[in-house]
Amino acid sequence: MGFQVIASGEPGADLALAAAKRVADRLVWVQAWTLDTDLANPLSPLAAELGEAARAQLPEERRARSAWDARDRGGVLLQLCVASPELAIAGAVEARDAASLAAGGRQRMHRGDAPSRAAAKLEEALEVLGLSPGRGEECVDLGAAPGGWTRRLVSRGARVTAVDPARLSADLASNRLVRHVQDSAFAYAPQAPVDWLFCDMAWRPLEVAQLLAKWGRRGWATHLVANIKLPMKDKNPMLFRVRRILEEEGGWRHLRVRQLYHDRDEVTVMARRL
Repeated sequence: MGFQVIASGEPGADLALAAAKRVADRLVWVQAWTLDTDLANPLSPLAAELGEAARAQLPEERRARSAWDARDRGGVLLQLCVASPELAIAGAVEARDAASLAAGGRQRMHRGDAPSRAAAKLEEALEVLGLSPGRGEECVDLGAAPGGWTRRLVSRGARVTAVDPARLSADLASNRLVRHVQDSAFAYAPQAPVDWLFCDMAWRPLEVAQLLAKWGRRGWATHLVANIKLPMKDKNPMLFRVRRILEEEGGWRHLRVRQLYHDRDEVTVMARRL
């Protein structure tokens, strides 16, 4: 989460008041949060107190209903970050320019009964995208096993072709909305174009990018959501190469590359072909 710093100092009402005064002439949504560290996480109640103190200083007509309301109506996100017991940082960012609308960029997703951590990554990606497969839409999930992404997709009523040599969870294998193709993602080709292509494979990034580019170039899918695993070194050059492959060789448009809260050494790619 990036923002312009307004003030910093000891966590307290004075800091919250000073920050609120700086943005009181705008439509404001207040986000109070801690750093995601063992030291800072226990300070969440203190962050919540700062948030309440800042909101109390804002005229009611200037308070947005949510971060999404602030974005849609041209408001700002007031940031109150408690970094340690001795330091809080206040700032603001235009809601439309924010890298994430979640406080501190920490978009926590409930995994429910999904078989793996992968489900949380997909839920966050669809939340960021603001779009998801609807009932009856056709999806392909490359590298699907054991079924984390497939499960979330069928829960929306989508039909999923799950491609993976390994087995799916038993409940998915018998689900009428799921067709399991036990084959390599690199060998599979759809019989007809589909609405969505999903991919979360632990594989070399350039080879995955070439695979996704093939799908775009051949018009096999309209929407793309994929995770790209990053190397230990030279991550930025790799990201530029992946992006070039997807756009120039694959024809994917409106490409967004983000490292989401539930990602680790990877990024999430979202795009569409038209």
